[in-house]
Amino acid sequence: MRFTTIFFDLDDTLYPPDAGLWKAIKERMNSYMRERMDIPESEIPTLREKYFLQYGTTMRGLQANHKIDVDDFLAYVHDLPLSDYLTPNPTLRSVIASLPTRKLVFTNADMAHAKRVLTALELADLFETIVDVNTVAPYCKPMPESFQIAMKIAGESDPSKCVMIDDIHRTTRAAREAGLFSILYNPSHVNGDASAYLTDWMELKDILESV
Repeated sequence: MRFTTIFFDLDDTLYPPDAGLWKAIKERMNSYMRERMDIPESEIPTLREKYFLQYGTTMRGLQANHKIDVDDFLAYVHDLPLSDYLTPNPTLRSVIASLPTRKLVFTNADMAHAKRVLTALELADLFETIVDVNTVAPYCKPMPESFQIAMKIAGESDPSKCVMIDDIHRTTRAAREAGLFSILYNPSHVNGDASAYLTDWMELKDILESV
């Protein structure tokens, strides 16, 4: 295997999209915008989509245009009972543990949420560190600067030795454009811009060793 570092996205990647957690987080975002910011409910879906596309995340868009308290926003949207949504996956744990590389989580969420999710999934001990949205501020995925910061944290200078696994195709596209080998993990969406596609975690090692 020519790779030495693998970055794993967190939400909807290290747990399946049908777990419902990310949907609940998005609903909390809507609630925050409605209740804490007094944004009319009818405007919220359009505004969230606009900010997501323009700034990378809804939070970055709110931060740029409304001057929100980032810590308050992140604490609010992630205030959910994870045990209602997440179940450890022994197969995923075995696959990640078998990889002879540095393994980092690279997420547009914050450190507190990432640690809670990894603990709930019983994966926390498998990752060297977490690169969160605050670590790469003022950037976030899929901005090219965010990958540069993540690589620096990992101690990597050569992007061709790095892998980014994510469920969002624009992130895998941006990672590939930044020189990383990108893998789109999304069982229901195999058509995207990535170096490779993954629908079953058991396929991961074969993909990495075949490049």
